[in-house]
Order: sequence, then structure tokens, then C-alpha cells
Amino acid sequence: MAMRGDGEEATGVSRPPAGIHSERTPSADFLSDNELSMQSNTAASPMSPYYDPGRLSGEGSPLTMSPWNQTANSRFSKELCSQGGESTAQSALLGSLVREEGHIYSLAATGNLLYTGSESKNIRVWKNLQEFCGFKSNSGLVKAIIISGHKIFTGHQDGKIRVWKVNPKAPNVHKRAGTLPTLKDILKSSLKPSNYIEVRKNRSALWIKHSDAVSALSLSHCKTLLYSASWDKSIKVWRISDKRCMESIPAHQDTVNSVVCGVDGLVFSGSADGTVKMWKRETPSSRSTKCTKHTNAQTLLKQESAVTALTLDASFSTLYCGSSDGLVNFWDSNNNFAHGGVLKGHKLAVLCLAAAGTLVFSGSADKTICVWKKEGTIHTCVSMLTGHEGPVKCLAVEEDKEAKARGGERRWVLYSGSLDNSVKVWSVADVGGGDNQEQQRHHRMFSDSDSIPFAESVSSYSSSCRSNNRK
Repeated sequence: MAMRGDGEEATGVSRPPAGIHSERTPSADFLSDNELSMQSNTAASPMSPYYDPGRLSGEGSPLTMSPWNQTANSRFSKELCSQGGESTAQSALLGSLVREEGHIYSLAATGNLLYTGSESKNIRVWKNLQEFCGFKSNSGLVKAIIISGHKIFTGHQDGKIRVWKVNPKAPNVHKRAGTLPTLKDILKSSLKPSNYIEVRKNRSALWIKHSDAVSALSLSHCKTLLYSASWDKSIKVWRISDKRCMESIPAHQDTVNSVVCGVDGLVFSGSADGTVKMWKRETPSSRSTKCTKHTNAQTLLKQESAVTALTLDASFSTLYCGSSDGLVNFWDSNNNFAHGGVLKGHKLAVLCLAAAGTLVFSGSADKTICVWKKEGTIHTCVSMLTGHEGPVKCLAVEEDKEAKARGGERRWVLYSGSLDNSVKVWSVADVGGGDNQEQQRHHRMFSDSDSIPFAESVSSYSSSCRSNNRK
């Protein structure tokens, strides 16, 4: 069985129509989110020549600590994170943001502001660990947020993308600026039968509309196009200037959980069907500027485990993919996107990824966040952030400008949203991974295609792999 990006299984059973969300008890939600995230780990990956079937994933029982139990720490308390069972000044927990509005599904950071989306209809804006303002949509389950200048785009469970505009003179004021697709385009398109496509058996819909939840949003490198991924198995391309849907790509055989834009017209998508695909957009010189056209340039990964998250590093040179089997695969653009290896740091599904500087962050259903240091093709886990009481669903990161102004080491502010209904704020140093000789000794015992957390000994790692293979 495949898994959607929020931990739900994607089966062949038809889902409720877009916009309908059944209310369940907290205990039922908790069991669903966690039991369904523990997938079978016997999947082979024929598209990945370095794939290692003996891996850290799938062991243990369902999470036993209720995500509705809030942490006893003060909202602004300072405490160090856990790294292999030890504290480290390299990473520190600055505080927790808690508002009783359900699971946190999406985050976006810009400047000193943080936008959070949850099960409620409210999008909250935070500043300096305090609630700054908020605005309300017509639909709950805000599953994706992306910011472009003074515009904020939010993707929702009802299949719509809502556009908000910030008042430059009053940054705490957000006004609704429209919906994608626009009502005008819907009415115009509905007049032509050729504009309808089959979205399910015996059900058709306009091709410019998503017929299921919007799971991810991404901006093109030139910031003129918006890409939306959906559980309806498609990716849609929107022109920001006039809010028009330019193209609908039938991308995958199952729900699309993630989409990210690279440079040179490249777009990457990951799906519950277990594939990662690379799409190439034709340049405007070869087609009318009023149209877009994407072709499937390559399938980078094909496996049984669902692909749940994608991200590109800061230089757009490495693509990372998180899966329901707890692994993070990566590909190097400097080597024609050849498979670079597998990062093994989680025991349950990887639900979200983020990258900044030379660091990569992976959040998991095992409630932890791995901080990976990239040096060439070598990745080393330099920190393990713990403290969430539920699966880590979303991440956002921005540079700590105050630390930069002080002339100290380069640091990042990392935000992590969880199904425990909280957002945690971390300060993470962009430190070198080669300072610890013991760390490097462990790492050199494995090939570049098989990166593991430095805190694990070789013997315990091998023993864990053998144990997992028997389960």
C-alpha cells in the first residue's frame, strides 16, 4: 500500500469528494496517522543502483505517546536538543508555538514572519515567538503555503488554491486576492465539453480545477509560474500574473505528494506510486509565451514505498527524496542526476524535507528531525532534534540574520510543525562535519552512497538492519 504525504495510505478505494472532511476522534486520528506511516520495508528499488534493502526503517510498534499531550516546557523556554543522547550547543530549541487548532500541516517563513497552516480555517502569522496576526479561509486543512513577495498562496483540502495579499504599509493586514482557478475562468471553461476530463470512474471535472486536495506548491525559478501537486494525481501550472491555469500534467498513477522547481525549466514530482519524476519545461522561444509544455525527461526512482517529500539544496545541485520506508534518497545534478546514495537516519516514514546552506533537514513520523551536513557527496548526521510528541509533518528554514550581524557562526532558524499540534523553533549552526575524527572514522567505513547518522556504531547499525529484515 502507498502512503500520502500526511501519513494516510493511498489505496484504490475512492476517497470522499474534495472539500469533505469527516470529523474523527483524536484517538482515531492518532492511530491512523501513525499506524499507516509504518510501511513494509521489503520494497526493491530497481531505479536506484545503490539501493540497500537492509536499512533502518519499519521497526518498533505504533507510537504510544498521544500527540495531543502538550509539552510541559514554557513557550519561550531555552533548552538544548538531543544529539545521539547528548546535548550540543550546535542546535538549540528556542521555543514552542501552540494554538489548539489541530495538526500543523504547512509552514512558510519569510523575513522574521512564520505562516502556519493547520486543520482549522485559520492561517496564523507569528513573529518573535508571538502570534502576530492571522486570516481566515473558507476551507480548513491548509496543506501547503508558499510566499512570493507580497502574495501568499495556500493550498487546501478542497482542491482550491487561495491567494492573499499583504498590505505593505500594514504587514499585519492580509486581504483575499482571489482563488485559483478564478470564477471567470471556471465559467468560461465550463461552456466547452472538451474542457472536461475524467477524474474518477463516472466522474468528470474541468481540467483547470483540482478534484482532490492540494498537497504541495512550488514557484518556478523565475517566480512567474506556480506549480500545484494534488491527490488527484496531477500537477497544474499557473501563471501568477493573471492567475490562469496554463497546463495540467497527468503526472502519476497515484496521489502526488510533492513538487519542487529547479533551474533551467526542471520540475520534480514525487508520488504515492513510489516514483520520482523529472519534468522539462519547453523554453518560451520554442512555443508561444501564452502556453507551457512539460515532458517527462526521466524517472529517477521507482519503488514500492510511497514518496512523501522532495527538496532541492540551496544551490539546486542535489535533489532529496523522503519515503515512507524512512529513507532519504538523493541525486546529483552535476552528474546528470545520477543516484547519489541513501541517508539512513529514521525508523519511520520521512514526512518532510528542507535544505539551507550546507545542511539538509528531514522530519519523520518517528518524531525526530535529522540534521545532515553535506560535504561533496558525503552526508553526515550532525544533530538529531527531539522534543515533538507526534510525527513531524512540515519544516521551514531561514537564515538567522541576528547571528550573522553579530559576526558569529552562520546559524539557521528551523521551524518544525507536528501532528502534536505544535510548532517548534530551533537554532541550528551550519558547522563543519569534519571536525570530529570519530564521526569521520565511522563515516568512511561506508561508501558515499550509504550515509548514516554518525552517532550509531557500525555494529549496532548492522544488527538493526538484520533485525529489520527478519520482521
